[in-house]
Amino acid sequence: MARPFVAIADLVRLHAQHTPERPALADATHALDYRALDALMDRVAASLQRDGLRAGDAIAICAASSVHYAAVFLGALRAGVAVAPLAPGSTPASLARMIADADARILFSDASAAEVIGPAQAGGIVCVALDGSAVGLGLDAWLAPAGAQPAPVEVQPAWPFNIIYSSGTTGEPKGIVQGHGMRWAHVQRGAKYEYSPDTVTLLSTPLYSNTTLVVFFPTLALGGCVLLMPKFDALGYLQLAERQRVTHTMLVPVQYQRLMAHPAFDAHDLSSYRFKFSTSAPFHAALKADVLKRWPGGLIEFYGMTEGGGTCVLEAHLHPTKLHTVGQPAEGSDIRLIDEEGNELPRHDTEAAGEVVGHSGGMMTGYHRQPEKTREAEWFDATGKRFIRTGDVGRFDADGFLTLFDRKKDMIISGGFNIYPSDLEAVLRGHAAVADVAVIGVPSEQWGETPVAFVVRRAGDATAEDALLSWANAQLGKTQRLAQLHFIDELPRSAIGKVLKRELRERVGR
Repeated sequence: MARPFVAIADLVRLHAQHTPERPALADATHALDYRALDALMDRVAASLQRDGLRAGDAIAICAASSVHYAAVFLGALRAGVAVAPLAPGSTPASLARMIADADARILFSDASAAEVIGPAQAGGIVCVALDGSAVGLGLDAWLAPAGAQPAPVEVQPAWPFNIIYSSGTTGEPKGIVQGHGMRWAHVQRGAKYEYSPDTVTLLSTPLYSNTTLVVFFPTLALGGCVLLMPKFDALGYLQLAERQRVTHTMLVPVQYQRLMAHPAFDAHDLSSYRFKFSTSAPFHAALKADVLKRWPGGLIEFYGMTEGGGTCVLEAHLHPTKLHTVGQPAEGSDIRLIDEEGNELPRHDTEAAGEVVGHSGGMMTGYHRQPEKTREAEWFDATGKRFIRTGDVGRFDADGFLTLFDRKKDMIISGGFNIYPSDLEAVLRGHAAVADVAVIGVPSEQWGETPVAFVVRRAGDATAEDALLSWANAQLGKTQRLAQLHFIDELPRSAIGKVLKRELRERVGR
């Protein structure tokens, strides 16, 4: 852990050599120990090299979480090939754009994505079916023979590890390029949270989400076992956690909410837990308090961005009076506040609120092929040190804990997934009935937040609200769909023409 850099694929090899029979991965139907995982990674890497992929090239994976998904991801890393993990809930058009943007040479998929991969396949990309379904060539048929060995690749920290897409319904999805060095930084902090060879991590969030990956990779890098649930189910989660004596997990706040509200929660033995993690969405203080009271083990909240640039950590079990905050800057993270003009605010001014910016060893290289978007996301201090802008407004208290007040970019976080109103607005503007539109996020007991649209109809148009809502949701990805749509005579705007979304939120609350 003290080394400047070690490739995660090399650590899996190390565990395979020293403890080959220790469990590494399992889902509902398959399981691999470290010997089998290492051998499968070799076959994947050798197959990619056979097909002409070199270090720095990319593949895409659009599938439900599974042992084979994880093995292909890790095998690609061994070959120095970057992975673009994509959501099966994307629209066909956005999925095709992301695959093209990543320059993915091969698409790995399964039946869960069968309805959306058509345009990508029409573009000529080779598709391999992880589950043996009809979406492509079967994985077994594609793989090199058992015992195949790839040509050695000395992975470098600056090489792209993965490309995670934060947007996908507009014509310009943003691919966040994370390097091997960034993932190594996540592994290095793993020892602090007691990841070890006897760790059993239960993950019910998808492998295409950075939320999942920040726990998935440290578990395997430090020799533990990962249990994958392709779809979250509260009772199923509790039963599996008790049966497998789970020690670690990552859940988004809405999942904690559903688990704590389940009538069978207190009947399950969860005493094996060491740490529970959360990120990706506002985690209300009352819910944190309930988790601390009824669920054994530490509770850790991470605040940060997929783009990286610094993390705040709230060790809730150690700071029960700070549950309204997102914690303090993590070791190695430099978190600061800037005003509207980009000037740094005084570090010890507890009255100063500003946009949160951060620097750390775990930062994205940039947005793939979008240097202008990358520059927009960056802020540099007086010494030239590079920070990533979060778009969030916050304030530090006297103890150095950060409280968040608002999201400047009006991003909606629903069920732990980021939804950009501009993406939804762009889809709605494609309908002939829409003259103007604004989308906001409103509180939802089920999802944390959910999107609602306000639409100004074109003069003389007679389209019904329900009809337009159905049309829009048919165009959107599953995680983006609108909960409500309201017609409005005119959008409220400021003197400079900015839509006053606060007023729209107030209308929903009436």
